[in-house]
Amino acid sequence: MREIAISKFKATCLAELERVNRTRVPLRVTKRGKPIADIAPPASAPPLKGWGSMKGTVEYLGDISGPAGAFDDWWAKP
Repeated sequence: MREIAISKFKATCLAELERVNRTRVPLRVTKRGKPIADIAPPASAPPLKGWGSMKGTVEYLGDISGPAGAFDDWWAKP
């Protein structure tokens, strides 16, 4: 695990986060030599399977192309 002072982390935050993501090596941020945060790479996500990856995750209830309510329920102020 690499260590970095908070002052340097503040100045190079985006580059350090990208390095953690690329190298998969965690980073410990310290303040006056004491650890205050550990930054770990994200867990590996399963690869998407193309456009069908959301297939079967939505349930349709009722008519999705018709009006939201009866036209009698709609009114406008004169």
